[in-house]
Amino acid sequence: DNAKAWKEAGLSSINVSIDSLQADKFYQITGHNRLEEVLQGVHTAVEVGFKNIKINAVLLKGVNDNELPDYLSLIKSTQISVRFIELMQTGDNFEYFHKYHISVDALKDQLSNNGWVRQIHTSGAGPAVNFTHPDYKGSIGFIAPYSKDFCKGCNRLRTTATGDLRLCLFGNSGAPLRHLLQEDVQIEELKELILGQLNYKKSSHFLLDGDTGITPHLASVGG
Repeated sequence: DNAKAWKEAGLSSINVSIDSLQADKFYQITGHNRLEEVLQGVHTAVEVGFKNIKINAVLLKGVNDNELPDYLSLIKSTQISVRFIELMQTGDNFEYFHKYHISVDALKDQLSNNGWVRQIHTSGAGPAVNFTHPDYKGSIGFIAPYSKDFCKGCNRLRTTATGDLRLCLFGNSGAPLRHLLQEDVQIEELKELILGQLNYKKSSHFLLDGDTGITPHLASVGG
């Protein structure tokens, strides 16, 4: 409904979560029977001129790990990036994680065996590993936090829904920013605090050790 207004306001990128392109599974995952509505929103974003549209799908074993062909059909003639994200363990999903976690490696192999080419990772590009194919307008990306050297080129910071800085989604510490987000005159002080915190950013998360940090669930982190 708001795609045109957002584009005119200067927004250039949109991320949309679509964990399944099958209506029954979409309802099972989200609790909402609105897949067609969401897809129409994506197509509207394309129509009004968004050039950077990403669809995120959390890969779930036995649920949507067989849907690669459906996502490939979606990007065949549309310049959209689909990103499969490995399910990550948080403080409150131990049983769910061990039931549904699956590596993205099998999907990568399917692409490689069918002419898809891995793109060179550029500085500042973020954590996704992207694949393209000459017969497809869109691309496929993977975010695999349990893969080797995933954190090596990390350039990400987060703020929680309550205004705390997180140097890592799964870190054990953070710094409150909310008190410096009240007035424009605080901008320089805010910059100094953030730059100072960068000295404490660790070289890796510790998910492979079962340490999920202080994040109880990803909804608590926000954007």
